Amino acid sequence: MKRAELLVCHDCDLMQRGAPCPPRGTLRCLRCNAELERDLPESLGRSLAFALGALVLFVISNLYPIVGLAVNGNLVLTTLWHSVEILYLDGMWPIAALVFATTILMPGMQVACLLALLVPLALNRAPWRAPLLFRVLYTARPWGMTEVLILGLLVALVKLSHIATVVTGVALWSFGALMLVLAGASAAFDARQFWARVARASRPGNVANAPNAANAANAASAPNVRTHFASGDEAGARGGRAAGALTGAACGIARCHACGMLARMPAAAHAATCPRCGSALHMRKVASLSRTWALLVAAMVLYVPANVLPVMDTSSLFGTQKDTIMSGVVYLWVSGSWPLALLVFIASVAVPMLKILGLSYLAWSTQRSWTWLPEQRTRIYRLIELVGRWSMLDIYVITMLVALVQFNALATIKAGPAAIAFGAVVILTMFAANMFDPRLIWDAVERENGSAG
Repeated sequence: MKRAELLVCHDCDLMQRGAPCPPRGTLRCLRCNAELERDLPESLGRSLAFALGALVLFVISNLYPIVGLAVNGNLVLTTLWHSVEILYLDGMWPIAALVFATTILMPGMQVACLLALLVPLALNRAPWRAPLLFRVLYTARPWGMTEVLILGLLVALVKLSHIATVVTGVALWSFGALMLVLAGASAAFDARQFWARVARASRPGNVANAPNAANAANAASAPNVRTHFASGDEAGARGGRAAGALTGAACGIARCHACGMLARMPAAAHAATCPRCGSALHMRKVASLSRTWALLVAAMVLYVPANVLPVMDTSSLFGTQKDTIMSGVVYLWVSGSWPLALLVFIASVAVPMLKILGLSYLAWSTQRSWTWLPEQRTRIYRLIELVGRWSMLDIYVITMLVALVQFNALATIKAGPAAIAFGAVVILTMFAANMFDPRLIWDAVERENGSAG
C-alpha cells in the first residue's frame, strides 16, 4: 500500500487527494477518468529482465534475415537494415530514414536507456546522467513501432506468397518476440519507483534528492480545498465537475508529463524545467492550437496525393503496374485475404482520415470554447494518440516488397511518390496530436463554472 499524496491529472489538470493505490490496482481521475497511478509490484526488476531479453532479441533481429523469396532457383534474403539500404539507393531516402528511425534507432535507444538506467540501480548505484537518459527513453518510447512492423511483415508475406515461395528467416520470429518483450518492459517500468530508487542510491546532498523535497513542499503548500479522493473502485465516479474544483494551473503547480513530478511554477512564467528529470514544464503547451492547426493543414494537403498517386511501381516481363493504397486493399480482398484487406484499409485509409477529422474537431471545439461533453472529447484525444502509430503499416509493407522483389529483368518493385506523402501524413498527424493540449478542453469548463459562481 502506498501513502496518499497530491495528484494532478495530466489530461484535465484537476487536483485530487490520492488514495493508497490498491495492489495491482489503478487510480483514475474523478473528472476525466485518466489513469493517474498504477501499482506495479517489482516494477524495476521485471523491467530490467525484459530489457535484457530485448537486447538479445534486438541484436538477433537486426543481424539475421527476416524473410526470403525464391523464384526459379533464385533466392533473395533481406534484413531490416538491407531493406532500409534498398530504399535509400532507390532515392527514397525520406522513407528509408523513417523506417530506420522507427524500427531500429528508437527501439535500440529504448533498450539502451532502460539498461543504462536499471543496471546501476540493480547494483545499488545511481545511474549516470539519469535525467538525460530518462528524457531520451520518454521521447523514444512512442516512436518505436516494432508491433506495427510485425503486422506489416504479415501483410507483405501474404502478398509475396502469390508471387513466389516465401522463406521465413530467424529474424521474423525474433522480431515477434522482441515486440512482446519491449511491450512488457514499457508496461512494467514505473517512473515513480525509479526516481525513488535513484534518490535512495544517491549520496546525501546529491541533486537527485532535491526533487523529492521540492515535490513534498509543493504537495504540503498546495490548497486542500475541493480535492477529490480517487481510487480504482471509484473509476466511474465523476465528482470533479462541480464549480470550484481546484486545478494545478489555479494553484501555480505543473505536472511533468515525463516523470510525473509536481513542481511550483515561477510567478508569471508559462514554461519552466522539471527539477527532477529536466523535461520542459508548461502550464499549457505554448501555442497549442495554432501549432496543431498548422500540422493538420499540412497533413490534409498531403492526404490527397498519398491516396491518389501510386504507392508502388511494379516492373516485370508483362509490363509496368502502378498501385495505389486502395488498389492494394482490393488485391488482398480479391485474393481471399479479406481480414488483411480490412486491416490495411483501416490502418492506411480510415485511421489517417479519422485522425485528421478528430483532431480538427477537437481543435475547433476548443478554440470556440465549447463546454459540452468535455469527457467524451478527452477520450477522443486519447484514442487518437493510441491509434496514430498504426498508420505506418503500409510503409512497412512497401519496405519489405521493395527489398525482396529485386529479380532484375523478371520483376522489380520500387516505392512510388505516394509513399513519401503517406509517411509525411502519419508523422504530421502524430506531431499534431502531441501538440494538442487536452487541458484546454477543461479550461473552458472552468471559466464557465467561475462565471456561473
